[in-house]
Amino acid sequence: MLNEEVTLRKLEILCSFVRTGSLAKTADELHLSSVSIHKALHSLESGVGCPLFIKEGRQLKPLPAALYLAEMSMDMLSDIERIIKKTRAKAGIETGQIRLGSMYSLTANIIPRLIMGTKIRRPDLDIDLHLGSNEELMKKLSEGSIDAVVIATPTGKLPDGVQVVPLFDDQLFFASSQKNKPKKANIDLAQHRDEKYLTLQDGFATTSGFYEAFKLAGFKPNVVMKVGDIFSLMNMVSGDLGIALLPGRVRALMGDAITFTPLLPKYEVTQHIALMYLQANESNPNILALAAEARMLHRKAA
Repeated sequence: MLNEEVTLRKLEILCSFVRTGSLAKTADELHLSSVSIHKALHSLESGVGCPLFIKEGRQLKPLPAALYLAEMSMDMLSDIERIIKKTRAKAGIETGQIRLGSMYSLTANIIPRLIMGTKIRRPDLDIDLHLGSNEELMKKLSEGSIDAVVIATPTGKLPDGVQVVPLFDDQLFFASSQKNKPKKANIDLAQHRDEKYLTLQDGFATTSGFYEAFKLAGFKPNVVMKVGDIFSLMNMVSGDLGIALLPGRVRALMGDAITFTPLLPKYEVTQHIALMYLQANESNPNILALAAEARMLHRKAA
């Protein structure tokens, strides 16, 4: 059983003292007073239970036992440092990397800008990008398997300890192929009951907004197909396999293959896109850089 007088800090002081050979130099290196260094060494000697030093005049000299303890302690302190680094990495707080989650629809515009801006702030940072649905990414954030997410802010109360940095708001549009282009400038969903509709699988923010819009229209849409990502969904719409409700941010991805028509105001569904991260990670300098870049992009979008 270790004596409570033996601490990692005192072993660190011993290593420094043996290396420098001077109380004053050790004090300068560790930003302590010489008196504090002297007290710590004698306290360590008491805790170990054997002589470690001898006085030669006014100088304190390490005995062979102190030299051995310092040599072994250097290896141990190095191991402790590696263990702490690995522990922080397990928690997602790793100096050179962050794990960022994003919805598929954001990878064409906001995510590249966010990553590039963050890397300008921290050039040595590696960003590991994870794509998925709103629901899946929120779950991973809560579990700590990713460090931050850029998604549509979920409706209802957020879990405790989640920090939110707004980026921009987006609307859902009536999306159809050029062949099936609507004649009106705004869409009254109530007049499109007989259409065949396509949407994403459950868990995506766009799917939630899709059903919310039809709830406002007062009928259940005839969904003929659900797909796993928004790019596949757009291809299905451009191929005239059905109608979808798509967010405006993907409008430029398909050129003139898809027509985006606004819904009447009474059917409008707004997505609030934001960066989110756990409050426990807000001291991580990489997360702080990511959040600062998100705030700058928000100001530019305003």
